[in-house]
Amino acid sequence: MDKIITPILIFIFWTGFAQQPDQFITRQGQASFFSYTSVENIQASNNQILSIIDISKKEIAISMLMRAFVFQKSLMEEHFNESYIESDIFPKATFEGSIQDFDPSNTDIQTKIVKGTLTIHGVNKETEIKTKIENTAEGYIFSGDFEVEIKDYDIKVPPILVRNIAKTISVTFRFEYQPYER
Repeated sequence: MDKIITPILIFIFWTGFAQQPDQFITRQGQASFFSYTSVENIQASNNQILSIIDISKKEIAISMLMRAFVFQKSLMEEHFNESYIESDIFPKATFEGSIQDFDPSNTDIQTKIVKGTLTIHGVNKETEIKTKIENTAEGYIFSGDFEVEIKDYDIKVPPILVRNIAKTISVTFRFEYQPYER
C-alpha cells in the first residue's frame, strides 16, 4: 500500500509546487507623461504605481496616486494637482481591462492590445493600449506608450493658458511583475 501512496503523494507535492502562479503584482510600476508646447515642455514621472495581472483570466488592474507624479518644477506640480487634475477630489487614476489574445506560456516578446476602462479626473473612458509583454524568469514586464486627450477627461484649461498646455499628452509606462504571494 505504501508503494502506491508514496508516488501519489510525491506527484501531488511536486505538481503543487511546479505550477505557475496565476497572479502577478508590481508595487513600483513606472509611468511618465510629456506635454509639448511652444512655451515650455511639461514632464512628470511616477514610480509608485500598483498593478496586478491575473494571467489565467487575462485581466489587469492598475491604480496610481496622482500626487505621486514628480515634476522638474514645483510650480508645475502644484498646478497639475490643484488646477488640472484636482488631486484632492480625484486622488487616483485607474485602469481595469483584459489582455487580448495573450498566451502566458509564450516566452517570446508579445505585442498585444489591452482593452479596458481608463479613469482619470473621475471620467471613465474605454481605451485600447498597445502593450509589449515580456515573459521573464521572475514574472512579466509590460511596457508601452499611448496618448491621452485632456478634453476626454474633462480637464479644464483656463483660456489664458491654452497655449501652455498640449491638447494631447504622451504617456509611457513600464511594469515589472513578480508572483503575487498571499
